[in-house]
Amino acid sequence: MDSALLHDPAFWLIVTFAIPLILRVPIAISLGLSAVFVAWYWDIGFDMLSYNFFAGIAKVPLLAIPFFILAGYIMERAGIAAHIVQLVETLAGNMTGGLAIATIGVATFWGAVSGSGPATVAALGLILIPAMVKGGYDKRFAAATMAVSSGLAIVIPPSIAFIVYGGIADVSVPAMFAAGVVPGILIAVFLMGSAYLTSRKKGWHGSPRKVSIGKALRDAFWGIMTPVIILGGIYGGIFTPTEAAAVAIFYGLFVGIFIYRTINSFSMVLDVLSMAMKDTAVIMFVVTCAGLFGWVASTVGLVERGSSALLSLTDNPWLLLLFINIILLLAGMLLDAISIFYIILPFLLPIVAHFGWDPVWFGVMMTINLAVGQVTPPVAVNLYVAAKISNLTVEDITPPVIPLLMATLLALAVIIIFPDITLFVPRLFGL
Repeated sequence: MDSALLHDPAFWLIVTFAIPLILRVPIAISLGLSAVFVAWYWDIGFDMLSYNFFAGIAKVPLLAIPFFILAGYIMERAGIAAHIVQLVETLAGNMTGGLAIATIGVATFWGAVSGSGPATVAALGLILIPAMVKGGYDKRFAAATMAVSSGLAIVIPPSIAFIVYGGIADVSVPAMFAAGVVPGILIAVFLMGSAYLTSRKKGWHGSPRKVSIGKALRDAFWGIMTPVIILGGIYGGIFTPTEAAAVAIFYGLFVGIFIYRTINSFSMVLDVLSMAMKDTAVIMFVVTCAGLFGWVASTVGLVERGSSALLSLTDNPWLLLLFINIILLLAGMLLDAISIFYIILPFLLPIVAHFGWDPVWFGVMMTINLAVGQVTPPVAVNLYVAAKISNLTVEDITPPVIPLLMATLLALAVIIIFPDITLFVPRLFGL
């Protein structure tokens, strides 16, 4: 081996990250250990690590993450999910694929509440998967539909992934939220088309209406108003994304306590706070460790060399864009979305600037790739959650996932080829 390579801190940064990861050490710890080792051994600002550790999370946009996580749990406990499910099932009626289409529609809507794929699977899967099985659908297909459609939660605003991307790429978070609306809906339409074709082939239908559409609308009114208040307030300039997340918490508490009366004990509130705290701690630990890794990678020149290597592959922007998408899809199979943003995005930002790509459009494209990663093994967090709540294995769910993934990738191709699909809404609001 080249002796120069053995003394290269960038090389050892990759090695000391990859070896623990292969040994199944948690991703955050692998990132942090590699950064600390290289900074200490090569004396490149070891004393700055503590500052960078706290600076990584001491950002106002990231404050929205714990708020949105808490809001999602409160909305679920408030019973908003159940009323939205009833409304969409009522609208779908007994049409072919009605329950599958309803599941995708509800997951899309719930993405505007939770901002997290696994949280959406957990909140809705316990309601929708049994409902589809009762309606005659194959349980594996039901779980697969729930898992894939829940990936839209990181594309439909408000999105935790968009908040992280905006912080790293220095892009307006409201602009990212606005940009995710139309692509998210487009992917949902493609997923509904795939679910419809499968359901027509299998002879699966919806269920007869149990209540009138009018009653279902009245019952779900307070739930429907949730994204209207959150997104309307952001785009109307009434409050920032962080303030919107705080408003969502109090709105959810108001609906749960005074309207649906489902939040009826202090212990329930404490339970919700505990779950939100655990999820927030996990995410923020990943953010801090990934931030350390990114800082060290930039300091030792790994970011610049990686960007130069990608640019040297081809001068054709479309070929390079295809290559980037392949990298992101493969990375999504191995790493979580937040880690990918912190590890890979610094390499890609110089390329975005080089070709003059819109960073908002690029962020949406990248996030969709990471949404696909949530249902592609081995690190397929949505599949694992869906398998757990449906008492199936990931191997059981994977085959029916494939047509839905193909539909998602087809929608992604459309979004890449036609950037205006993504940028229309941000331009409309002047973001």
